[in-house]
Order: sequence, then structure tokens, then C-alpha cells
Amino acid sequence: MKSAKLGKNTSEVEVTNVSTHGFWLLLDEEELFLPFDQFPWFRNVPIDELLKVTLQHPNHLYWPKLDIDLSVESIRHPEDFPLVSKVFSTKPGKEKF
Repeated sequence: MKSAKLGKNTSEVEVTNVSTHGFWLLLDEEELFLPFDQFPWFRNVPIDELLKVTLQHPNHLYWPKLDIDLSVESIRHPEDFPLVSKVFSTKPGKEKF
């Protein structure tokens, strides 16, 4: 007797829990926590947009509706990827952080 070939894994990554402090991702067998203080662009997004995450490559996550992509390593080791992004207005001296 021969076993049937397994189908494609459809849940390579999923958001498993959301709290006021951050959210958890299940990535294959690994659970990762993204605290909002280290990943602030997720803090005020609608839950349905937070849940729509895809695994683009083995080490690359993407939230299409939010246009956010992250390396899995930046979640595992955020200390190695300091938050340095700044958004500037069109007027000099009127930076927004």
C-alpha cells in the first residue's frame, strides 16, 4: 500500500494571538512574538489586515494591505535591526517621528 502525496502546506505562517502588547506568529513549528514597542507600525492596524500575512520566502514575511515586509531574523533578533526609519514632511525642519 502506498500513501498519497501530501498537499501543499497552506498555513506556513499565521497570527495566533493579539494582545495590547503585541502579537504572536506561528511560523511552521516556531512561535514568534512581535511586541508593539519594537514593531510600532502594527500597533493601530485593523485585525483583519494584521491577519493577512504571507511567507514570501523562507525568511521573508509580507503584509500586503499594510505594505510591510520583515525579515524573520529581525523578529528573532530585533536588537540586531534597530528601528531607524524616519518619515519627513515636505517642509524642512518639520520632521515627523
